Amino acid sequence: MTRTVYVNGDYLPEQDAKISVFDRGFLFADGVYEVTSVLDGRLVDFGGHMARLDRSLSEIDMPSPATHAEIEAIHRRLIEENDLTEGLIYLQVTRGAADRDFLYPEEPKPSLVLFTQAKPLIETAAAANGLRIAFVDDIRWGRRDIKTVQLLAPSMCKMAARAEGVDDAWMVEDGHVTESTSSNAYIVTRGGRIVTRNLSNSILHGITRAAVLRLAREAQMEVEERPFTPEEAQGAAEAFVTAASSFVTPVVEIAGTTLGDGTPGPVARRLREIYIEEALATAT
Repeated sequence: MTRTVYVNGDYLPEQDAKISVFDRGFLFADGVYEVTSVLDGRLVDFGGHMARLDRSLSEIDMPSPATHAEIEAIHRRLIEENDLTEGLIYLQVTRGAADRDFLYPEEPKPSLVLFTQAKPLIETAAAANGLRIAFVDDIRWGRRDIKTVQLLAPSMCKMAARAEGVDDAWMVEDGHVTESTSSNAYIVTRGGRIVTRNLSNSILHGITRAAVLRLAREAQMEVEERPFTPEEAQGAAEAFVTAASSFVTPVVEIAGTTLGDGTPGPVARRLREIYIEEALATAT
């Protein structure tokens, strides 16, 4: 069965969906995106994703092609038409089609594309077994706080991790871990403190990150937001990553060093449990 996708006002079979060859997202990666989780056919933290979309658009001086209410209606129709119970909805906004020029068009007509991806989010092998991580140099541009479609560098880092026979990579800059290739990174010290890099232009301001840190503090867990080194990560009691597409996922090995007994740690397991509980309770 083919998926229905949304392209600039039209709901189409995926094989019929088309974008102009002059679209600036295609030519310049001049666009931003969001990925919203779907559980039980409902949207998880939709408001948070819309707030971040607004910020990304503002940072690159791009007008929005639709209101929040209109974008929400598109999400809900795609859920219904694709019978999506559990998975993701990808949204992308570009500056639209214009003749190739490094300068922005004076009167852009932004392009809006959305599609669904059905996939398990709650019961996954990564959550059950944990991830193995390598370190790579962070080769991305300087504005990682903008959720841009410019994703070649993270893709290269993921491929480097695969070439090493592991699941993913944590990127390192100036002697400190920034984040994972597509998620925020955390360690848990031997004293039980959760450490994750503070918000800045160096990392994505994760929607799941914000929720998990709030839940951790509500559960009386100690949280410290600061950069940490690769050596600290390898010496940690446990580690994990967070993302809308994977919630809280334990890390069991970092650059060849096994954390704890090599199985998902108690802090990561508990945070995943309470995050999913809240997501199911508050999804709309």
